[in-house]
Amino acid sequence: MAKRGIKVGDEVSITATVRRRVTEDRVSVSIPTYGYPHSIVDKTSKVEKGQPIELVGHVIHIDENRVTVQIGVPVTVDLDKVRLVTSYKPPVDVPT
Repeated sequence: MAKRGIKVGDEVSITATVRRRVTEDRVSVSIPTYGYPHSIVDKTSKVEKGQPIELVGHVIHIDENRVTVQIGVPVTVDLDKVRLVTSYKPPVDVPT
């Protein structure tokens, strides 16, 4: 288990910043500590440059102070840049 109680399988949120609208249905976002350009599908909202946007995904790997989150593609960020949304609860085996 990692710091702050975040573990593999948890649903977490990353606050990204909108950089610009790429197409009518895509926006470019800046993800803190990620270091690579990223774009997301955004068909419904009218986000503008500089506006924060929440990206939600599941933790697939934790290593020291970094966490990899599946938000369509795997994104690795510093652990302090994610916020726990829902803790993973493994299924309970029911005897048959």
